[in-house]
Amino acid sequence: MTPSRERKGVFPLPCPSHNPTLRLGWHGDEFQFLLCQGCRKQPTNPKLLPCLHTLCTDCLQENESVGQCPICQAPIPRGSRIAAQDNLLFTSLQAKLNTYWKIASSSNLVCDNCEKEGEFWCSNCEEFLCIKCFGAHQRYLKQETHEVQAVRDLQLGSAKEFLAGSRKSSNLSCPNPMHTNQMLSIYCGECQKPICCICALLDSRHAGRHCDMKVEIQRRQQELTTMSAELKKKEELFEDAYSSLQSKADHLDQVRNETQEHIQKTVEQLVQLIREKGQELLEMVERQHRLGKEELDGKLQQTNAMLRRMETSKELVETMHLYASDQEVMDMHPFIKGSLEELRKLQPLSVGASVQARGFAECKASLQVLFERVTGERGKPMGPSLGPSPRECV
Repeated sequence: MTPSRERKGVFPLPCPSHNPTLRLGWHGDEFQFLLCQGCRKQPTNPKLLPCLHTLCTDCLQENESVGQCPICQAPIPRGSRIAAQDNLLFTSLQAKLNTYWKIASSSNLVCDNCEKEGEFWCSNCEEFLCIKCFGAHQRYLKQETHEVQAVRDLQLGSAKEFLAGSRKSSNLSCPNPMHTNQMLSIYCGECQKPICCICALLDSRHAGRHCDMKVEIQRRQQELTTMSAELKKKEELFEDAYSSLQSKADHLDQVRNETQEHIQKTVEQLVQLIREKGQELLEMVERQHRLGKEELDGKLQQTNAMLRRMETSKELVETMHLYASDQEVMDMHPFIKGSLEELRKLQPLSVGASVQARGFAECKASLQVLFERVTGERGKPMGPSLGPSPRECV
């Protein structure tokens, strides 16, 4: 299973064509792994963390206070434990790549011995040589397997070829100041460090405990390769777990989105239903009000007419009492008496508000049912009262 390079929480590497700090004299994009994995800049002193991520000194100091790697969040040891060690491999590769870029660009190539034009490069001495110094170098050091290449030949090759040649020609020198010219060709299992032949012969501590240096290097390389292969199998398990977790996370997102969409649609439907029901209740209230108003307006007109008749009859009787002659009283009495008798029989019209009260009560009851259906709370009153009760209307 090939892992995705852009997982959630893991940012892809920036494009070097858009970031000038990614080139810094290095040829191509294939060596971007040498950049600090925190700030993506060229580190002057790369540090290797226990999680095997590489940071520059600034990023290491910044994240030591946090206590974890900024790339994988693995803990950075504190106290007496070593938080990081110098990444000697990256430091060496940086130096060799800078040298290759200098060679490829023909920038200031001078002999390190006499400062004439440098036409040759010795990877063992890590020096440029002019033609004259090259001759002397070959006379004295060729027998020690120093490999010297012409600058023009190196300019035709790639950075990878230059690094491969430097790797093959690199040798270890004995740290004993008396044996500086001796190559480390023996590994002592007792001291657990490389030694030269003279050290192996003169120091009895190394007797019977040493082996060929190349064999030890090959053993260590094989050991790392074996461990890496075992981790590859475990990596597949983590990849499967990551894919499963990612699938569940995607499914969770999908369920959330679908549920939110369903809720929004349902709420919109409920709101539309409530609005329609509310409009229906409002129309019902308006209709009930109109019917009641028409009935009351008619009764108001009739009652007002009766009041006007009574007022008129009262005024007429008072006028007759003050000004009517005996003959006028005798002639008009029967007619006026009949009218007054009729008025005496009349009763005030019934208010009849019970019909109105029942109509509004039905509206309020329908609204209460709708409220309980929406809220799911039975018997709970809906806020303030919607007007007078039926008893108040009677």
